[in-house]
Amino acid sequence: MALIVVFGVALLIAVLLSGLAARSVLSTSLLFLVGGALVSDGFLGLIHITPDSSIVVVTADLALFAVLFTDGMHVSFPALKAAWRNPARALGLGMPLAFAGMALITHYLVGLDWTTSFLIGAVLAPTDPVFASAIVGRKEVPARLRQLLNVESGINDGLALPVVLLFIAAAGPAAHSAEAPIGEIGLELLLGLVFGVAAPLIVSRLVRFRLLGAEPRLQPLLPLAVGVILYAVCHLTHANPYLAAFSAGAVLASVQREAKEAFEPLGEALAELSKFAALLVFGALLTPQLFGDLSLGGYASVVLAIVLIRPASLLISLIGTRFSRREKLAAAWSGPKGFASVVYGLLVLQSGIPRAEEAFTLIAVCIAFSIAAHSSSDVPVARMFHVDDLVGIPGEQNRPVPPTDVPTQSSPADTRGKETRGART
Repeated sequence: MALIVVFGVALLIAVLLSGLAARSVLSTSLLFLVGGALVSDGFLGLIHITPDSSIVVVTADLALFAVLFTDGMHVSFPALKAAWRNPARALGLGMPLAFAGMALITHYLVGLDWTTSFLIGAVLAPTDPVFASAIVGRKEVPARLRQLLNVESGINDGLALPVVLLFIAAAGPAAHSAEAPIGEIGLELLLGLVFGVAAPLIVSRLVRFRLLGAEPRLQPLLPLAVGVILYAVCHLTHANPYLAAFSAGAVLASVQREAKEAFEPLGEALAELSKFAALLVFGALLTPQLFGDLSLGGYASVVLAIVLIRPASLLISLIGTRFSRREKLAAAWSGPKGFASVVYGLLVLQSGIPRAEEAFTLIAVCIAFSIAAHSSSDVPVARMFHVDDLVGIPGEQNRPVPPTDVPTQSSPADTRGKETRGART
């Protein structure tokens, strides 16, 4: 019950400060992260959460399912078809470079084996510009830059997931004696994809029957019902629920546009609540002992991951594009370790692999540093595009933009859901 009280207080504070957060360096996500750390055993001792607590597994599981489901609904296939080149560069070249670069520095600076090092690289590969929302949430920032960051973050969660699961299986004790676990992971991923595609298509068929159809007032519950059923079926059949969630969201948004638009406000609210809950639980694991357990090589890896690996990999992927130098630098920096990394890190901690705690320590510190660095620097970066602090205050949203900032490439993907949030999270 103490955890519920703490979450409620943190949520109330976050809502009351959301207006200020929309135009300052304050971040509500960072508030939940710090709040979780302050009330944990490491400080005030109001809540008692350990890595093996059931609340860790349940919160991570539900939160990632909800976030991936809503992320999938933001994937617009027509938009991707119209403007796919730049996001494809970031995902097809930049993401693997960041993945490999993180594995290299982890192996040589921390001394972890190659399998665990590549697992850490996969966990830290996803990005989430919600932690740098002054950049992706302001129309004054060039459209093609916002589109690049939004599409990249919306897809890289799902792309990283199979790699994370396969490396967890490969790093497990049974991986040295048999290949069955990896085959089982492949089957689970395949079943998740099949269920994720089939469920929305079946619902879409049902809606077309003459005697069936959702009343407008209840239409937002149609995608929610699909998500609840899919979550339960995946856990009953051992299909991968995360790949199912992402693929179901994408297919449902494509075949049921009205239901998708009706569900969007409810879906965003549910995803935010689950994300905040997971951040609070994750923050409670960030004890002084955890930071003390990380070696100097680990801290060097964290710094390099934030200031070198991500920026360099994305800059390389954008060579030859029409982005200006300022846009490239902003995109390179705006790659905070995503919320998916928080949950993937918890999955690693619960996996039972030989060096799970050591890997989680590095992952957790890197995420904490990344959220702090990116959520407090997004406003200064946005100011490079003449984004005023007054933007976000009623009456100031339609400030004229200097001609040099008018995007030369329009993007239908600019309407992605993360961008429409009014406050920085």
